Amino acid sequence: MNDIVLNCGYVPLVDCAPLVIAKDLGFAAEEGLALNLVAQPSWSALRDMLAFGSLDAAHMLSPMPVAMSIGLGGLPARIDTLMVLSVNGTVFGVSNAVAAELGDLPFGDAQALLAALAARQSGPLRIGVPFHYSMHRLLLSYWTSTVEHLAVEEVTVPPSRMADAVADGFVDAFWVGEPWGSVAVQQNVGQLMMTGSDVWKFAPEKVLAVRHDWAGFNEDAARRLMRAVFRASAWLDARKNRTLAVEILARSEHLSMSPDLIDPAVSGQITPRLNHAPEPVAHFLQFHNHAASFPWRSQAAWIAQQLGADTAGIQKAKACFRSDLYRQNLSGIGADLPGASEKVEGGLQVETAVASTGGHMILAQDAFFDGRTFDFPSGKR
Repeated sequence: MNDIVLNCGYVPLVDCAPLVIAKDLGFAAEEGLALNLVAQPSWSALRDMLAFGSLDAAHMLSPMPVAMSIGLGGLPARIDTLMVLSVNGTVFGVSNAVAAELGDLPFGDAQALLAALAARQSGPLRIGVPFHYSMHRLLLSYWTSTVEHLAVEEVTVPPSRMADAVADGFVDAFWVGEPWGSVAVQQNVGQLMMTGSDVWKFAPEKVLAVRHDWAGFNEDAARRLMRAVFRASAWLDARKNRTLAVEILARSEHLSMSPDLIDPAVSGQITPRLNHAPEPVAHFLQFHNHAASFPWRSQAAWIAQQLGADTAGIQKAKACFRSDLYRQNLSGIGADLPGASEKVEGGLQVETAVASTGGHMILAQDAFFDGRTFDFPSGKR
């Protein structure tokens, strides 16, 4: 029997790892899949390729399926999130010139950094983000909305161009996924000030996205793909596999860069500035542990709310996070499934045991930096 061939798009970032590992270590082949990984130069290119059917599936920014499904972004299409590919994994940094203005701030203190930026007298802060419909931009907007007197100008810059944009003075600061923040540090053009998890402890960053009609017409292929990616994600979160994961990702056919630039994200050891000791960041990048790959519908609702959706839009957003397919397709391989598909976002200040099918699920902290919580009325699972 021939393997099912799936064209899967991705943008070269560390968090494309579940797809790379699913292919390179044979998890996809064991499910009868031949994964053709197709690198894309930008998020808009990847979006268009998926929407027009040139790709079967995609490594996608978590707000993109929501935005497309509720009709935002110029290319409306019903896009489903089959599962979350990664949680967290982003960094916020500033140019060396802005860092000099801010003075000596502790790494990872979102409140102190915000106050220091608001106190600057140098005009609007031009901040590079990879895409408007990204978790980077939503966290940036949420974070900066809590203070007055901070003018922000959002500038879209592809991840791989972010360090160049800082060096050229095109942006004053940036919010980007690894390894591109570490690239800015290694090139000595910027300094990292905090991570995305300092604003939201457990933010869904990338998702495995497909067209809604594709999921309906290709149920078997979707099931095989989800199982392969689930197993790859579990492999990635095993500490013993980190060195090999970095080596695979560094290969020319994937990220094509030095392992030294990839290791910080995988190990959670983030170097804020050149010649500085690494800062350990708990849960910097998660693929599997703490139900990281589960598509919580309450997370989709939070995303839709931040995008300005009304009640109907929030319901559409919830529907595109396919917790139903996650349960249906992964229950047979021993996945520990949460008892609910929605939760109070921001409500966990400590790791917390919750009801699950396997009885062993512990969710990580998911608090917001300002202590707020978001409770969206639960619908059917």
